Amino acid sequence: MTYVLAIDQGTTSSRAILFDRSLRVAAIAQDEFPQHFPDSGWVEHDPDDIWGTVAGTCRKVIEKAGIGPEAIAAIGITNQRETTLVWDRDTGKPVHRAIVWQDRRTSALCASLREAGHEAMVTAKTGLLLDPYFSGTKLKYILDTVEGARERAARGELLFGTVDSFLIWKLTGGAVHATDATNAARTLLFNIHEGRWDDEICRLLDIPLAMLPEVRDCAGDFGVTRPDLFGRAIPIRGVAGDQQAATVGQACFTPGMMKSTYGTGCFALLNTGDTPVASNSRLLTTIAYQLDGKRTYALEGSIFVAGAVVQWLRDGLKIIRDAAETQPLAEGADPAQQVVLVPAFTGLGAPYWNAEARGAIFGMTRNTGPAELARAALQSVGFQTRDLLEAMTADWPGRGAGGEAGGQTGGRTGGVLRVDGGMVASDWAMQFLADILGAPVDRPTVAETTAVGAAWLAGMDAGIYPQADEFARGWALERRFEPALSPDDREALYARWKRAVAACQAF
Repeated sequence: MTYVLAIDQGTTSSRAILFDRSLRVAAIAQDEFPQHFPDSGWVEHDPDDIWGTVAGTCRKVIEKAGIGPEAIAAIGITNQRETTLVWDRDTGKPVHRAIVWQDRRTSALCASLREAGHEAMVTAKTGLLLDPYFSGTKLKYILDTVEGARERAARGELLFGTVDSFLIWKLTGGAVHATDATNAARTLLFNIHEGRWDDEICRLLDIPLAMLPEVRDCAGDFGVTRPDLFGRAIPIRGVAGDQQAATVGQACFTPGMMKSTYGTGCFALLNTGDTPVASNSRLLTTIAYQLDGKRTYALEGSIFVAGAVVQWLRDGLKIIRDAAETQPLAEGADPAQQVVLVPAFTGLGAPYWNAEARGAIFGMTRNTGPAELARAALQSVGFQTRDLLEAMTADWPGRGAGGEAGGQTGGRTGGVLRVDGGMVASDWAMQFLADILGAPVDRPTVAETTAVGAAWLAGMDAGIYPQADEFARGWALERRFEPALSPDDREALYARWKRAVAACQAF
């Protein structure tokens, strides 16, 4: 058995990646699936699309690699987090479309819970804020609005899960209803200090505990696949939410190390070790990973729109046909124009957490065109990342500058930010990121860090990959981007961004 199969189930597509014994990519298969927008700020997926693309890409990648299923030692799963599914325990039939992490339909519910004084309790236990982003209020919405769902849930007929749980259940033919600690930590229902589902919060949201999956380590036994799916029963040995999997894939095992992933959204995680750090800057306290029953914590900042702003240029404005076109456009933009785009299409994430804010473009002139809009779109990702790093520096000022060895960090303290995700292929975007942060940005040789994290968790548990220390020594740099912007120019640009964000929130 010389391969590990990583399932990377994302917001817009599902991917299956085969890794060999040296953690090199042997083959990749990917399928996109439709997005559903039934109302303003609402985002849904068809669970059958999620499952169909996962099963299909797994079969495709095995065929593409020209191997038999007996060559696969284990499966690792990483997934879009917070997306909420409810299905029938006996038939597996979903009772509602999956409500996606971007969905804002429970804004009013979250506001009423905050007004009733519940947020302090919820944050103390979960590390999260009362925001529609998380699974708990989405689950309550499904139970409250689907006819008969609450009664069926109380009778034990319905199951809840994030995407990982749903896939485990489907892959094992309903034999295993489980999740890992990183996904559980994003539900708003999990006590990250005690490592269990929280009775008080479940009562507050009227959610039956019987619906909830068993919570396990990130590396461990999650059952075996149905033999008919891929030709033999393959063990599922690793599970982590996508951002935590990227943290593992970037080998951020030392407190103070930090990574930022640029996919549909952007998510920065700072390893804080075995101590959960409470945020005073409206960041999230979360679980980075859990191995051998030991939890490692992180501070996280979440940006809702990163790569999605490029998709908007392509699918909404139709000014590009491919994401790669944004770099030459940005390079050719008029330097005299100071266009700022705030992509608050589904509200603002950290550190603002304003569900009602909406996007805006400032500084347009008669000469503003696709080049200036493309530049503003790429810059918006850098600006938002700086927002996160400013907040992290305020919350954990003792994290130090890190430097070349050991505790690498981001922000303007002189540390290093490790980056990954689709957007990091843009040299222009990464250079601007280094410029606006005033800090080096490191792009790794292996770009598939989220899938690498899932594969390593599974392969390490299966005994074919090394332990964490040796794995971390294998991390390799492809390119470092050094800041080249003067401090005065950097601060002038960032001040313009802050004014634009303030205007969006005042509208």
